[in-house]
Amino acid sequence: MTSFRVIARAVLPMVALVAAAAGGGERACAQDVPFLAAREAFVRGDAARLDSLEPALRGTPLAAYVEGWQLRLRFGELPDDAVRAYLERYSGQYPAHRLRIDWIRSSARNLRWDVVENELARIPDPDTELRCLGWQARLARGDRTALADARPAWFATREQPEACAPVFDALFASGTTTEADRWQRVRLVLDVDNAALAVALTAKGDAGRRLERKALDAAARDPQRVLDPRRLRVATRAERETALYALGRLAARDPLLAVEQWARIASRFVADDRAWGQAVIATAASRRHLPQAVALWRDVDDSVPTPAQRVWRARAALREADWPALETAIAALPADERDSVAWQYWRARAAAARGRRADADALFMKVAQDTGFHGQLAREALGPALSAPAPDGCPSEADVAAAAALPGLARALALYRIGLRYEGNLEWHWSIRGLDDRMLFAAAELARRDGWYERTIATADRAQVAACPALRFPTPYRDLIATGARDHGLDEAWVLGLVRQESRFMAVARSGVGASGLMQVMPATARWIARRLGVADWRGAVGDSVADNVAFGTYYLRTVLDRSDGSPVAASAAYNAGPGRALQWRHPDRAIEGAVFVDTIPFAETRDYVRKVMANATGYARLAGRPADRLTDRLGQVPPRSAAALASTAGLPLDPADGAAAPPTP
Repeated sequence: MTSFRVIARAVLPMVALVAAAAGGGERACAQDVPFLAAREAFVRGDAARLDSLEPALRGTPLAAYVEGWQLRLRFGELPDDAVRAYLERYSGQYPAHRLRIDWIRSSARNLRWDVVENELARIPDPDTELRCLGWQARLARGDRTALADARPAWFATREQPEACAPVFDALFASGTTTEADRWQRVRLVLDVDNAALAVALTAKGDAGRRLERKALDAAARDPQRVLDPRRLRVATRAERETALYALGRLAARDPLLAVEQWARIASRFVADDRAWGQAVIATAASRRHLPQAVALWRDVDDSVPTPAQRVWRARAALREADWPALETAIAALPADERDSVAWQYWRARAAAARGRRADADALFMKVAQDTGFHGQLAREALGPALSAPAPDGCPSEADVAAAAALPGLARALALYRIGLRYEGNLEWHWSIRGLDDRMLFAAAELARRDGWYERTIATADRAQVAACPALRFPTPYRDLIATGARDHGLDEAWVLGLVRQESRFMAVARSGVGASGLMQVMPATARWIARRLGVADWRGAVGDSVADNVAFGTYYLRTVLDRSDGSPVAASAAYNAGPGRALQWRHPDRAIEGAVFVDTIPFAETRDYVRKVMANATGYARLAGRPADRLTDRLGQVPPRSAAALASTAGLPLDPADGAAAPPTP
């Protein structure tokens, strides 16, 4: 987590925010301008100015922040009791949580390890930096068991916070972590293409055990050249890992070519390297949906694959509907992955496919408790009684009043009002932790009344019961969306489901890559659509015109649906990841079940996106009075890709940055 000061610098310039608050009309409050001025004083470290502004904010929802900032600027001067008094006064609330984190960091800098340990015990789910400070504190008082607890953190594939460096040094000094562990992490890091960190991890080794960035760059640029038997160098550990990295890059481009190349050179590697190389190739083949992937996995030792690779082993079996291989692969997953609703659902499907109906129904019953994509599929598998819509369950006025009285929600709404959306989201997310379903729906209704539909949806989705569909599936801008759907012959429920996922009905939504509005239209896509429609100005679709955004977005959705051979599943994937990618994910020879297509999408972001869009569509259909609408039927079969389908994508915006949505992450 970041400190108050870092958060303060991460948002819009102060002058613009003050102007927005001052000119906000009825939604602006007298406290807004002094609060923003106080925030600016905190960022600048101006304690005197902050003190002078504090009286104007006493008794307001945001006073807790100002008091916390005053303490934060005086950590070195004030007695601990002053800080503890604040933490007690706002116990359980987000401002106290933030101040406690800053106090822990300040105490660590001053080697006050007793404070670090005592206060860290009150932090739920601490991040890596805080956990490393906690391990430092335990080591400072001689608790060597901290080393065993810290060891798993060493194997992260990203650079870890500076606070972890002393802990990692202690791990190596004690022998808890060894050179073999260093190279295991290097291998994991290179597997996710983080060459810079791999080089840093080996920088202190001798020449034969030190990776060179130039060599890694050459391996990424031209892996075949590095793996050429006439050029291959494997005398040192660094050379072998560089070659294995090249194998991974080659496999990502062409897994079958990697198989051929590996057959020529595998004998020159030690057994452990050969096993890793085989796992890398099998994973790449799985990600590319090659039918040979299942067979490739049979040659991989069960002890070798990483958790992520094991998941791809399961997806390869799922893609080919190889139910025995799927059951074996799921059984080999890490416990948390194996017990996820997704893999419990596919365990049930595998059991049903192999004639074990009682086992399947028992698993379906467990998954059916989930309110999401797989829970809905499981309920439908069990029959109409369980797939029926849930009772209304919407909050009463008394419930909404109780939610409005929660200090954290009041602070969040005040932060939203003055443009501090990021801070408002932090406050809101913290404040709804632990609320029961009744209060979650009350908080969702509170957000809906204030126009914060993203908070409405996110809050209602946390409920354990799929009640109050009007809050789970709100319909702002319904007339515009209905018009766009009707004009382009689209299912309105599907369009609503897509908008719910794209922007949460926030018309001002902007992604980091430039996608805008309700339907998150990219500028390049808007220009392309404008040319097709003969419209001179495309800027409204990515600017302030909600009507233009919906008109352009529904036009593009119709286009990708037509070029997805009418499959809304494939079209949803195309809308998010780009039409070229979505086409490549379709089977070359046959139709595949929609649910299988979705759960084997190579990009995690797109996989989750399509799940939610399709489940949302079913929710909106039922809200519109179509209770028999089934997710299973909506998913249907995704047709195979064909030469005609490939030709139909020509001229569409490119993948992924020129697509309608933000580019996904693998």
